[in-house]
Amino acid sequence: MRLTHLGGPTVLVELDGWRILTDPTFDPPGRTYGFGLGTSSTKVAGPALEPEQLGPVDVVLLSHDHHADNLDDRGRALLPSATTVLTTASGRDRLGAPNVRGLRPGETVTLAGDGRPPLHVRATPCRHGPPLSRPVAGDVVGFALTPGDGDRVALWMTGDTVLHAPVRRLARRRDVDVLLMHLGRVRFPVTGPLRYSMDGRDAVRLVRLAAPRVAVPVHYEGWSHFSEPAERLRAALTGAPVRWLEPGTPSEV
Repeated sequence: MRLTHLGGPTVLVELDGWRILTDPTFDPPGRTYGFGLGTSSTKVAGPALEPEQLGPVDVVLLSHDHHADNLDDRGRALLPSATTVLTTASGRDRLGAPNVRGLRPGETVTLAGDGRPPLHVRATPCRHGPPLSRPVAGDVVGFALTPGDGDRVALWMTGDTVLHAPVRRLARRRDVDVLLMHLGRVRFPVTGPLRYSMDGRDAVRLVRLAAPRVAVPVHYEGWSHFSEPAERLRAALTGAPVRWLEPGTPSEV
């Protein structure tokens, strides 16, 4: 598997002939985006590569469409060029394009491609904030990818979530090769200490539960609402089987 981190949550995944893009964000830095109910974030770093440098994209894994740190304007413009876009059921209704398919947690879709093994994609549970926050934060899903006829999950993209019980249960039950963790400890001044994504301590717990071959942190830099400094995150994950990706540089994992 080859991973190229483009910034924030955006990663190009090359797996068994499939070219998969996660949460496309390609806008330049400097703009502030509203997330609703008085929350907002400023993009402070641009993408490592531009969309036209990526080549063809077979599948976009879109954890949710309604926050710009997971889908910004240039990322949205890329969606029609992908063969398939997988996202939440509510996101499918909002995007309304023929190449978009919506999944609820636990649902699975199998994608077929010429000369490639079938790709089984299972939507995994997320809660993008504290208890009872779903009406505010909206629907979010992660994705577990299993190519061919095997049972082991080749890649689990957690999506934007806190470490709640459904995520812990899934981590215990599935064999995971590469764990793509959305971190950053998202916070907003208007909601004080409430967290909307995992931090380094949560990441350590998740790695212990899932026991992946390798864990890959993303979604922890490039936006002002990420509240955990990168050096603190790296310190928390010292000793874990972690691969830190250099933005724009393909890495074999």
